[in-house]
Amino acid sequence: MLAEIKGINEECGVFGIWGHEKAAELTYYGLHSMQHRGQEGAGVVVSDGKNLKAHKEMGLVNDVFKHADFSALSGSVAVGHVRYSTQGGKVLENVQPLLFRSQTESMALAHNGNIMNAYKLRGELEAEGSILQTSSDSEVLAHLIKRSGNKITEETISKALNQVVGAYAYIILKEDKMFVALDPTGIRPLSIGRLGDAYVVASETCAFGQIGATFEREVLPGELITISNDGLSSIRFAMRQQRKMCAMEYVYLSRPDSDVNHVNVHASRKNMGMELAKESPVEADIVVGVPDSSISAAIGYAEESGLPYEMGIIKNRYVGRTFIQPSQELREQGVKMKLSPVRSIIEGKRVIMIDDSIVRGTTSKRIVQMLKQAGAKEVHVRIASPSIQNPCYYGIDMSTRVELIAANHSVPEISNIIGADSVAYLSEAGLEKAVLKDKTIHQGICTACMTGKYPVKEEGEKEIAYTSC
Repeated sequence: MLAEIKGINEECGVFGIWGHEKAAELTYYGLHSMQHRGQEGAGVVVSDGKNLKAHKEMGLVNDVFKHADFSALSGSVAVGHVRYSTQGGKVLENVQPLLFRSQTESMALAHNGNIMNAYKLRGELEAEGSILQTSSDSEVLAHLIKRSGNKITEETISKALNQVVGAYAYIILKEDKMFVALDPTGIRPLSIGRLGDAYVVASETCAFGQIGATFEREVLPGELITISNDGLSSIRFAMRQQRKMCAMEYVYLSRPDSDVNHVNVHASRKNMGMELAKESPVEADIVVGVPDSSISAAIGYAEESGLPYEMGIIKNRYVGRTFIQPSQELREQGVKMKLSPVRSIIEGKRVIMIDDSIVRGTTSKRIVQMLKQAGAKEVHVRIASPSIQNPCYYGIDMSTRVELIAANHSVPEISNIIGADSVAYLSEAGLEKAVLKDKTIHQGICTACMTGKYPVKEEGEKEIAYTSC
């Protein structure tokens, strides 16, 4: 789906590689495979064992690296980042990896997620004399590490991590070591792979396939991993809690070929569609999905209901995401340019339109209108996730509650607003059944944006005081 364009925006993606002579080039390919996680900026920091060298710019990965001199980015270790920022943070200084230099040792930092107590921590750091160079919450950790001790070690990083509250996946690089950390509840995805003798770290496993690496394991919640020429070692910086992987990774954010916490994203979306068909059947002629993230769910719905799945909506691959960002007028035109109905498939049919979510309702309304203008007799909207009624504080740029249509309107009212003949959502139980293999400490999802049950809280924190990721 277009995810209500400006309603849900991808978080960020991190990538790291240790022990490969083409570290910078492989980081480029890894970041390219995760371009869907952020389109505003990208960068890489490379270590040759003695020095850290950076290249980063605003824009898509291809544009950022088009003029990169890879010969100047020599080294067998690299960390990279693709970025989506919240409003107001779209400046080069916030593009990651952030690079910090000191007289003793330098440090590069790549972050996916959101530090909820960043405003408070920034105030404390500034009161002690720190001068922060960005508006990104990611920079806070670097200052906390240096405040914890002169050296960048497992001990100083652990001490710093225990001061931050929120959801985070970090890759921290210094000249001769790489550190990888995941928050105690494991809200953000992070995995480790191998490419020959090299170690690879990525937000999504699709990046491993892109460079020919194989998946080794998930980074565990509350785990701090150190990678060096001596190999890989691990400690716990915090007590591991019940896993609460972001449900939106399965619903919308991750690529279908990625495995998130040992669950394939395409398979989970297909299961969502099948559960939705069981919960909310309706008499119709065909099932169509809104490209791209809803296609898997539409296939599952069609398979379970016994109705034919048809490609009734086509996505124009040559319309970039940035085209539809600037204004309401351009967003409206962007929907028409990005999605087109197949009239010969739609005309005269009762259509079940499968989508992954409804955020503000504006895009859903335009797609329903588009289908009816193409001759659909009826359009029944089925959403392969529970309704989104709450903001996200963990790294997704979710609309405020005031803008969320499900927070302010009943399902019949939503159906009337978007012009559908009916609307139904997947239940929370249906989502869990579709995603979770078992309910143990290893398995669990965060559904805070749907249920209001927040696994991590920070009392009194300013909601919009910094830029995440």
